[in-house]
Amino acid sequence: MRGRRVIYEYMKRFLDVVLSAALLILLLFPMFLIAVAIRCDSAGGALFIQVRLGRDLRPFRICKFRTMRLTAPHDCPSRALVGDRRAEALTRVGRFLRRTSLDELPQLWNVLRGEMSLVGPRPIIPRETELHAFRRAWGATGVRPGITGLAQTVGRDEIDVRSKAWLDALYAANCSFVMDVRVLLRTVGAIFCGYGCN
Repeated sequence: MRGRRVIYEYMKRFLDVVLSAALLILLLFPMFLIAVAIRCDSAGGALFIQVRLGRDLRPFRICKFRTMRLTAPHDCPSRALVGDRRAEALTRVGRFLRRTSLDELPQLWNVLRGEMSLVGPRPIIPRETELHAFRRAWGATGVRPGITGLAQTVGRDEIDVRSKAWLDALYAANCSFVMDVRVLLRTVGAIFCGYGCN
């Protein structure tokens, strides 16, 4: 069983490198257009750099397309912004990027660098102490964080912290190529349906 897990991790890393490099090349022009749209829509740079916690809660700098105005809180989880606060924080282009998850595309660079994987628990903000306490207690911190994960296929921003951590732990304990493919396919469905995106 241990040998099978090691083979899985090596093969997953190999596929992460190959697929993230290929996608970065294929999506270079669309990503350029997104960056131009962001710059034209609101003041500030196209990219948003933020410290997140990765494997074994090690901090790293994540790359995303900027979806919020410069006046928005920098280290506040998006689910904490509701109503008027959210409407004021998000840009027009940002709403579209959030709904389609296109704001996550720059994280392909984090995958290529080995800080993330295509599939895994989402990297969390250091101030989300409740979430990483649950993850640590339930053994969900020993895998690379992902651009998408099991929790993102069943609610994205709308599930509570405890449920999200439980799904992260479920993935960490049972991850496999079959599960990764299912997560990727369900992610596509969630994006097209706009399911669970606050």
